[in-house]
Amino acid sequence: MSQEVLLNVSPKFTFCPLPNRPFKSLENRDTRELLMKWSINNRILAQAFRYDQYFQPYQKHEFVLNFFQDPNVVSQLKLISDSSGEWRTLDTDVKRIEAKQITCSQLSMSLFDPLYSEGIVRESGHISKCLDEYVDDFVISDELRKVLLLEDFEKYDLFSQSDREEFLFLLFKHLCLGGALCQYEDAIDPYLETTKSIYKDLLSVRKDPDSQEINIKSSVFKVAAYDDQGRCYPSSKPHEQTFAYLIVDPMKRHVNVLYHSFGAGDF
Repeated sequence: MSQEVLLNVSPKFTFCPLPNRPFKSLENRDTRELLMKWSINNRILAQAFRYDQYFQPYQKHEFVLNFFQDPNVVSQLKLISDSSGEWRTLDTDVKRIEAKQITCSQLSMSLFDPLYSEGIVRESGHISKCLDEYVDDFVISDELRKVLLLEDFEKYDLFSQSDREEFLFLLFKHLCLGGALCQYEDAIDPYLETTKSIYKDLLSVRKDPDSQEINIKSSVFKVAAYDDQGRCYPSSKPHEQTFAYLIVDPMKRHVNVLYHSFGAGDF
């Protein structure tokens, strides 16, 4: 009896930071200038960790909880303090987590083609303007932001609910909405190119040796963590633009963390 119990106990995942893993998509000069313009600079961060056990997506809850309770993560995972606005490490005893699996199947930027066919973006690449509207912390001054934010906009259905739940779409939306002092682009290309660059940097793909098809192997989870005081990561203050994603690479056994805290980025 006791042997059966032991055989059915799942192994605990343990983690080790990979401080030298570069994220060139966020570090190159051109991207930094755009992030500065969008009020994201120095409020967005990618970190990498290695784990030691075989992972399957159905283990997401255990995996994410082990991640946030691992001493190597707790002492190294960075976030912005709600009180001081400075970067700090997690350094708390996480009691529970939330982990939502995010669809990640897109292998090209064709997902955004409807923006052109429906006139949200003109042939020149310029985004169609509109009179300013205000929704929560966002100024809507063009039709792109209408498509992203206004469910009663006549062209909101340009993207299906399943499209909107794709990691590629979510990443694009995060960049378009930016931070508290975001200066919006007049043309679409900077958003698309930056989205593509970060997306490729975070994910792992593999070519099937038989079919020769390229498949995304990474699993993506949107996460939050709670300690005795309540929600502690990515922030105690929920906001659409405050987020954390864990991108799990089962081949290398790596976890990439993409984190952002809404606020006024450095100029």
